Amino acid sequence: MTSIKSLYSTSAIALLALAMSPMATAQEEESRLDTVTVSAQRLEESLQDVPLSVSQVSGERLDVISSGGADIRFLSARVPSVIAESSFGRAFPRFYIRGIGNTDFDLNASQPVSLVYDDVPYENPILKGYPVFDIEDIEVLRGPQGTLFGRNTPGGIIKFDSVAPTDEFDAYLDVTYGSYNTAEIEGAVGGRVHEALAVRLSGLYQYRDDYVDNAFTGYDDVYEGFQEYAVRGQALFTPFDNDFEALFNVHARSNRSSARLFRANIIDPGTNGVGSNFDRDTVYFDGQNSLSQNAWGSTITLTKSLSDAIDATYVFSFETADVESVGDIDGGFGAAFLGAGNFGPGFIPFPSESGGRVNNIDQYTNELRLAYDNGGRLTGQAGFFLFDETVDITSTSFDSLAPGNPLNGEAVRTGDTESSALFASLTYDLTERLSVQAGARYTQEDKTFSVARTLGPFGAPPLGPIDGETGDDFISWDLTAMYDLNENTNVYGRVARGFRGPSIQGRLVFGDLVSIADTESVISYEAGVKSDILPNVRGSASVFYYTLEDQQLTIVGGLNNTVALFNADEGRGYGFEAEVEAAPIENLLLTGGLSYNNTEILDDVLIAPGCGAPCTVLDPEVYDSNNNFLGYNISGNPFPNSPEWIANFTARYAIPFREGEFFAYTDWAYKGDTNFFLYESVEFSEDGYWEGGLRAGYASDAGWEASVFARNITDVEVLEGAIDFNNLTGFVNEPRIVGVSFSIHN
Repeated sequence: MTSIKSLYSTSAIALLALAMSPMATAQEEESRLDTVTVSAQRLEESLQDVPLSVSQVSGERLDVISSGGADIRFLSARVPSVIAESSFGRAFPRFYIRGIGNTDFDLNASQPVSLVYDDVPYENPILKGYPVFDIEDIEVLRGPQGTLFGRNTPGGIIKFDSVAPTDEFDAYLDVTYGSYNTAEIEGAVGGRVHEALAVRLSGLYQYRDDYVDNAFTGYDDVYEGFQEYAVRGQALFTPFDNDFEALFNVHARSNRSSARLFRANIIDPGTNGVGSNFDRDTVYFDGQNSLSQNAWGSTITLTKSLSDAIDATYVFSFETADVESVGDIDGGFGAAFLGAGNFGPGFIPFPSESGGRVNNIDQYTNELRLAYDNGGRLTGQAGFFLFDETVDITSTSFDSLAPGNPLNGEAVRTGDTESSALFASLTYDLTERLSVQAGARYTQEDKTFSVARTLGPFGAPPLGPIDGETGDDFISWDLTAMYDLNENTNVYGRVARGFRGPSIQGRLVFGDLVSIADTESVISYEAGVKSDILPNVRGSASVFYYTLEDQQLTIVGGLNNTVALFNADEGRGYGFEAEVEAAPIENLLLTGGLSYNNTEILDDVLIAPGCGAPCTVLDPEVYDSNNNFLGYNISGNPFPNSPEWIANFTARYAIPFREGEFFAYTDWAYKGDTNFFLYESVEFSEDGYWEGGLRAGYASDAGWEASVFARNITDVEVLEGAIDFNNLTGFVNEPRIVGVSFSIHN
C-alpha cells in the first residue's frame, strides 16, 4: 500500500514541477479558455485565486450530466472526491466528500456534508434533494468550511447558485424525450419590468413511465417511474437611488415516484456486484412501494453598502417539507417459515416492509454578514448565523403476509435543533505575492427530542415517550497562506478545524434504545497549486490529510437489524485531487479530474455486527472472556461508500457549419471499488466501474440546439448499495436512457 509519506513526497514533487515549469510562463498566445469565477469565499473571484480545493460545474457540462431525468445524484464521481448515493430514491441524497459522509437512512440523520442553496444551508436530508434547474453554477468546496458557511461542515460544502434576475430580458426552454417515456421540460423567463423591479420565473418538469414488472402480483410496469414539478420565482427590488437591493426567492417542489427498489438475492454468495438472479425489469414484491414528497420555501436577501469600505448582507430563509415513503425492504415475497414454494426469489427468512413519514419539518435561518474592503491590504468578513429546525417524524412497519398489508408497527418522534454562531474571517496581503487568511466561528448548538413506540410489531409493547436533550459548543477555525510564484501560478497551504454536533438516533419500531453520538471534530491539512500552465491549459492539484476525533458512525442493519450511533476514537484520511482543462486546438475542449482518498477507522477494538444475510465477513471475530461472540473488529476498515479512486473526463469537439456548429460532447466518470457497510465482506461491495454519456447535434448561432443523447451509454449494471439483515438484497444504478433534445435561448 502506498504510504502517506511517499504519497506526499511524490505529490509535492509533481506540484513543484508544475509550478516551476517554464511552460507556466509561456502566455503569449491568447487563451481559448474562459475565466472561471466562483464565490467559494463569499466573494466573486477567479477560481485560480481561491486558496481552497474547489471544483465548479456549470454551463454545457452541467446541462449534459444532469440530462435524461437525472436527480441531484448526477454529481456522484463527476468531480474529484465526491460521491452521492441514496437508499431512499429521489428524495434523500447522501453526499460524501473525501470519504466523509453518513450512511444512515434516518429521516433526520445529520450529514457532515452541507448543501447550500442561494446562501441558505439545507440541513435535513429531505431538503437536500431539491431539483437542479436554472442554476448559474455548482461549486464543491472540499474540507472543513465552518468559518463562512453552513452549520456543521467537517466534510465540505456543495453550493448551488440560481440564475438571478437581470436588467436584460432573458428566456430559454429545454425539452428532452427518451427511453421509458422519460420527458423533461425546463425553462425560465426574466428581465427588468420596472425601473425598480427585475423578475425571473423558472420551472422544471420531469417524468418517466413505470417500467419494472411485479412478477409476484402479475402486474406489469408498476415501479421506477416518477413525476416531479419544481418552480422558482425571484423578484429583485431596487427601490431607492442607491445600491440597496432586496432579492425575494420563493421555490417549491412536488415529487411522486417509486421508492428505492430493493431486490432480493441479486448478489450471488461468494461474489460481489449484481449476480445471476438480477433482472432490471422484474421484481417479486408482496409489499408496498411508493414515495410522495412536497417542499416549499422562501428566501429574502438584503444588501447595502454602509460606507465606501463596508457592505452588509442579510439573509432570511424558511424551508418546510413533508414526505411519506414505504418500501418492500426484503425485496421479495413470503417467508421461509411458510414452507417451500411460498417465498422468493431465493431464501427469504422473514418479511420486512416498512416506511417513514416526515409529517412536517420547518427550518428557519438568519444570517447577517459584514464585508470590509477599503482597497488596502486588509479585507474581512464577520457576522452571525441563527438556525432553528423542528421536525415531526413517524416510522411504520406493515404485515406483508396479511391481506391489505395492514399497519403493525408505529413509532413517533419530535425534535428541535437550535444553533447560533458568530464568525469572522480576515485576509491580509503581507506582500504583493503573499497573502494570509485566518477565520474563526463560535457555535452553540442544542437539541431536544421525544420518541415513543405507539404500536409494536411481533407483539412488542408500547414504549415511552423517552425525552432527552443534548448539545455542545465549539470553535471552528482555519488558517491559510497563498503565494504567487508568478503571474500564472499560485501555491497555497491551509489548516482547518471543523465539527459535527451530537447526533441522536431513536427509531423505536424494531428497537428499544435511543442512541446519541458525541461531537465529532476534524483537523485538516491541505496544500495545493493552481496554474495556467499554457495559454490553453489550466490545472490545479492538492494534497490533504485529516484526522477525525470521536468519529460518528452508524450501525445500519446487520445481524440484529440494528440502527445505532456510536463514536470511534479516530478516523483518518489522506489523498490528493487534480483537475485540468485544456483547449489544445480550435473547437476542442477537454477536462479531466482525478482523486485518491485513503480512509481508515482507527480504534483499539471497535465492534460492529456483521450481516444477517449469508455473507462472507472478512474482519476478525471478537469474543468475550466466556467465548461469547460479540461481533467483528472494524478498526482499520475504510469508511463506508468511500472508494479510493474517483476519475472523470469530458471531451467536446465542434465543426463550424454555416451559422452554427455540429458538435459531440462525451462525459465519463469512474467510481472505484466501494464497500457499503462498516464491516468488510465479499458480497456487500462493488468493483470499480466507468459510466458515461454522449450528446451530439447542431447548435445554431441564433440560439437553438437540436441533439441526440445517451446516459449510461454502455448500459453498465452495478450495485449502488445493499440491505444486509435479511438476504443478499441490493439496489442498482439508473438504466441506459437514449433520447432527443431541443432547446432555444434568446
